[in-house]
Amino acid sequence: PSLPRPSRFPLPPYLSRLTYLNPEVPTHMSVHEDAVELAGELTELRRALHREPELGLELPRTQEKVLAAIDGLGLEISTGKGLNSVTAVLRGNAPGPTVLVRGDMDALPLQEQGTHDYLSRSNGVMHACGHDLHTAILAGAAKLLSARRGDLHGDVVFMFQPGEEGDDGAAHMIAEGVLDATGTPPSAAYAIHVTSGLLPRGVFATRAGTLMAACADFKVTVRGRGGHGSAPYRANDPIPAACEMVTALQTVVTRKFDIFDPIVVTVGYFQAGTKNNIIPDTAVFDATIRAFSAAALDRVLPTVKATVEGIAKAHGLEVDAEFHSLYPVTVNDPAAAQTVGATVREHFGEQRFVTMPQPLAGAEDFSRVLERVPGAMVFLGATIEGRDPSTAPFNHAPEAAFDDRVLPDGAALLAQLAVDRLAAPTVSTPAS
Repeated sequence: PSLPRPSRFPLPPYLSRLTYLNPEVPTHMSVHEDAVELAGELTELRRALHREPELGLELPRTQEKVLAAIDGLGLEISTGKGLNSVTAVLRGNAPGPTVLVRGDMDALPLQEQGTHDYLSRSNGVMHACGHDLHTAILAGAAKLLSARRGDLHGDVVFMFQPGEEGDDGAAHMIAEGVLDATGTPPSAAYAIHVTSGLLPRGVFATRAGTLMAACADFKVTVRGRGGHGSAPYRANDPIPAACEMVTALQTVVTRKFDIFDPIVVTVGYFQAGTKNNIIPDTAVFDATIRAFSAAALDRVLPTVKATVEGIAKAHGLEVDAEFHSLYPVTVNDPAAAQTVGATVREHFGEQRFVTMPQPLAGAEDFSRVLERVPGAMVFLGATIEGRDPSTAPFNHAPEAAFDDRVLPDGAALLAQLAVDRLAAPTVSTPAS
């Protein structure tokens, strides 16, 4: 069953077969039915998190809310030493493998633009990437799985992680032992990421192999000699050279790299000077670099460095070029991605899952976990009512908004994946 699609609904080709779904249609999945009963509680938690967003690795108020939400579930709980993380372990009824499920918790330095009644109360800070939903979804999964402890042959690690937005919180938690929390390394790991556009509400999407890009920061400082704007020949102006570097980086991308192993270079910050008639001593710009393979990222860094150094030399300028590698490529284990698709189709319906034909150029530090544990990240459409998914403000936009009605779906999927992985092993009866 589905709702009629709006007349203007230009979805990407791989989504064009979908109708505008009604995720509230009853399903036969008991885990999902229990999750629906938690909808009000999860919505309340998500909105409380949204009102008080926090940045980076230090999320004390967020941590307090998480600890309150999972209190009384009989979990073994530990908190981070160098960050406000929460690691919660659910021990199953019998020995078995470990499954890890993760939700990130940090917000973005962004001023929210919206009209709903739970807007951010922190000036210049906003949950624009849906991490408040991820946190509530993971808390919901903890409740669902705690109620099924007797059916679990193995353990579950709930990884409530700060610092995904550029602070490498996953690496910090790994260093502090999240992958050893049960004493047995996880045999599977899963995470959900909501989207404020692209996907219709309630649609899950993922793919085997590369799901998201690797990323690195590239900061360039061009050093010249300042002077009066009326006499540039008496100075050595760094601004024209820096501008030339910005445009040359785009040429490098198209002329030095295979279009089937693409590179994205975006200069998002450029600063130089204080007044129009003053030639400054320096010009600074900062770029993000995205690659879909480790080999391409390894190649691009020395290439762009050589490009800016050559331009600086031609202008008689000095240049400092600094790299900061952030996250590696997010790679889904093929079997785990297939499991996600099969689970969604079985318990939510065939139309609730699509296979992504290509990866996204965003980056994720869940890649740190997937480097060590076979698993998968899956996207979940949370486009709000009245917005066209193909044109809705996307994650990281100040107008981004997410529909709370997907919270039970996300919690149910994470819980179901763990239940299936930790189900009692089937014992075959020998033929007589």
